[in-house]
Amino acid sequence: MHFVIMGSGRVGASLAEQLDKMGHSVAVIDIDSDAFRRLPSDFTGRRVTGVGFDRESLRQAGIEDAYAFAAVSNGDNSNIIAARVVRESFGIERVAARIYDPERARVYQRLGIPTVGTVQYTTSQMLHYMIPDHLEVVHADSASSVSLVQAVVSEVWTGRLVEQFEDNYSSRVAYILRQGEALLPDRDTLFHEGDTAFFAVEEQNRIAALRALQFAPEKEVES
Repeated sequence: MHFVIMGSGRVGASLAEQLDKMGHSVAVIDIDSDAFRRLPSDFTGRRVTGVGFDRESLRQAGIEDAYAFAAVSNGDNSNIIAARVVRESFGIERVAARIYDPERARVYQRLGIPTVGTVQYTTSQMLHYMIPDHLEVVHADSASSVSLVQAVVSEVWTGRLVEQFEDNYSSRVAYILRQGEALLPDRDTLFHEGDTAFFAVEEQNRIAALRALQFAPEKEVES
C-alpha cells in the first residue's frame, strides 16, 4: 500500500521509516529539502520538496493512489488544511493530523478528522489511524513504549506454539480471535491459520514481530 506523509520532522521521519520497513510504498512531503536528512540512508520512498497542501505536490507524492495520509508538520493550520484538501479534493478517507491546540483538535475530531496532540503523541498512535485493520496498533502506552498490537497470523505459523513466537520476538500474546471467538492462550497453545493475535510488545520489537506473524519468521523459530 502507498502512504503519504506531510512533514519530515522527527515524527514524520519515524513514521516514514517504519512504514518503509514494513514493505509499504511511502512518500514524504516537506517544504524544506534539508528536512529529508532525518530519513534513514536506506529509505526507499519518495522525497517531494513542496507545500503539503499544494495539489501538485500531493500528486507528485502519489496521493491519488494513497491508502492514507498523515499531516505531521509543526503548523496546526498547515496540517488541517492539508488533511481537508486530501480528504475533500482527492477522496482519501483515512487521514490524520497533528494539532497542538486542544480546542482546535476537538473541533476537527467532530468533523471526522482524527487528530493527535503533542501530549499524547507517539508514532504508534499516528500509525493507528493509518494502518489497515489487520495490521493495527490497538493501544500505545507512551510512558513505557509498549503497544498492544493485532495481526492476522500467516499460514506459516499453523501448528507452531505461541511460546515460540513469544520467545523469539520478545512479545506476550494476550488473546487470540479464532473463528469469531476469543481464546486466552497459554504457552502450549498452537496457532491456527486465520487466527488474529493480540500481543503486547515493546516498540523496538514491534515491526519484526508484525512481519513475522503476517508473512514468515525473519529468523529461525525453534520447534
